[in-house]
Amino acid sequence: MKPGKPVNLESSAPGAETPQALDDMGKPTHRKSEVRLGREVQARIGQQLRALYDEVVKEGVPQHISDLVRRLGEQDEPTA
Repeated sequence: MKPGKPVNLESSAPGAETPQALDDMGKPTHRKSEVRLGREVQARIGQQLRALYDEVVKEGVPQHISDLVRRLGEQDEPTA
């Protein structure tokens, strides 16, 4: 397939107007086409994300962030 003009998947024919759905208040609703990915594609995306974020997870939490979270948690605890 040659690269060319973008294709509008919303209309069925060039220049054809599609009826627009209205909500209870008479305002147009915007419905997007649902795209589903196959299991193989989902698995590949998962592998890529794990590979990308694996190094970040291995870095751990910096000490100053850990201290901040601890202090914030102490503020949330009720004092008796």
